[in-house]
Amino acid sequence: MPRTRTAAALLPAALIAAALVPAAGASAAKLNPRAPKLAGVRCVPATASACKSGVAVRIGRQVQLRGTRLKAGQRVAFRWSRGALATKLKRGGAGYVARVPAGVRPGTVSITVRDGAGRRSNARNITVLAEPRPIKAPARTGGPLPAVFTGNGMWIWQLERSDGGDVNAIAARAAAAQVSTVFVKAADGAKAWPQFSPLLVGALHQHGLKVCAWQFVYGDDPAGEAAAAAAAVAAGADCFVIDAETHYEGRYAAAQKYITSLRGAAGADYPIGLTSFPYVDYHPNLPFSVFLGPGGAQVNLPQVYWKDIGGTVDAVSAHTLAHNRIYGAPIAPLGQTYQTPSATDLRRFRQVWGAYGSTGLSWWSWQASTDATWSVLGEPLPVADTLPDPGWPALGNGSKGDEVLWLQQHLTTTYPTVTPTAKFDAATIAAVQALQTAGGLPATGTTDTATWAAALALPFRAVDWTATAGG
Repeated sequence: MPRTRTAAALLPAALIAAALVPAAGASAAKLNPRAPKLAGVRCVPATASACKSGVAVRIGRQVQLRGTRLKAGQRVAFRWSRGALATKLKRGGAGYVARVPAGVRPGTVSITVRDGAGRRSNARNITVLAEPRPIKAPARTGGPLPAVFTGNGMWIWQLERSDGGDVNAIAARAAAAQVSTVFVKAADGAKAWPQFSPLLVGALHQHGLKVCAWQFVYGDDPAGEAAAAAAAVAAGADCFVIDAETHYEGRYAAAQKYITSLRGAAGADYPIGLTSFPYVDYHPNLPFSVFLGPGGAQVNLPQVYWKDIGGTVDAVSAHTLAHNRIYGAPIAPLGQTYQTPSATDLRRFRQVWGAYGSTGLSWWSWQASTDATWSVLGEPLPVADTLPDPGWPALGNGSKGDEVLWLQQHLTTTYPTVTPTAKFDAATIAAVQALQTAGGLPATGTTDTATWAAALALPFRAVDWTATAGG
């Protein structure tokens, strides 16, 4: 979340651009003659249960792309009526392949390839199949959302730039927009911000508002950061949110020291949340598994800033849910009011996450919201929508990062040959295949909805990062 922001480099620019392709009907005659060309698409393997007649494939399965001027590493975009997601083209025994990303909407989807110079191929259509067993209320995989996080929230970065810091004005605007919780910045690293005080908390409480503190963390002084966080808790905060982004990537030991110290000060049941990048798979070295692991934050508040990312509300939300749900914490998404998003998008964000079962959401930020935006936020909830399940991360040979680490920490007790390395190695493949066989599932060695359900039901053994080298 911004401190002096731009909204953080959530996604690699090239991958964003790859998803922002023109409509699928673009004429092949208009293509650059040096652009990649798709001659055909088929399922891999053609006999797999995930493939049906024609080119119909489930989320997480692969398709083979045939054509000219194709190279490994090129961007493959999957586009549908309400959005697009992209992945990389790979080459293996089956030729050039791409895996359908979690979050792609079932139905007719067009595929295009973009090379390093930005030249785009012609489009080919496939049918993406819905999950065979829809998940009920998928945004609440970790149980009910703590009461303080329910309803609508608004984030305050700089109090003096949020209705001048006038508590009465803040309370009046919050009431008009049906905002029940304000998240006020209380610390930056180990340095407390004086704007968050018992006086402020008490004044907002008198107006019926819940008041939560938040802190941007860096990881270079976890003990000092935890002390600053604990001070905000002691000042009367109803909940506390950790904002961990790029600075914390790779700092597993620091994350463990910070969260252990904060929990020790706040207590086991005190409501703590984590806010960070929405696309877990694009930030494989960030220790989500520590912040959201046992004894960590009970709530996940991913920063679903669709306009900043460059995608539609539907696409960005679906990909976010697919990759965050594995951690089990209930999801209370953080939406975008900066960059003046359209009223249509603001309404759609509420509608999408309502369909996903989320009972709480919030917005960044107070000072960036226009009067028109505040007006939209005060509207009644949009009519409920029904959305397909966005799938679960398809991890397999070659995958790496925190998602793999989370999986391995569930496998290792039952399958002792698995070591939490964050790499989907041979031992992990064998364990996943054994798990699938034990559950009567196809032994693909790749995770899907049913495999994740089986894996997450296994005992969890957390890594003690403070006892390991590196960290």
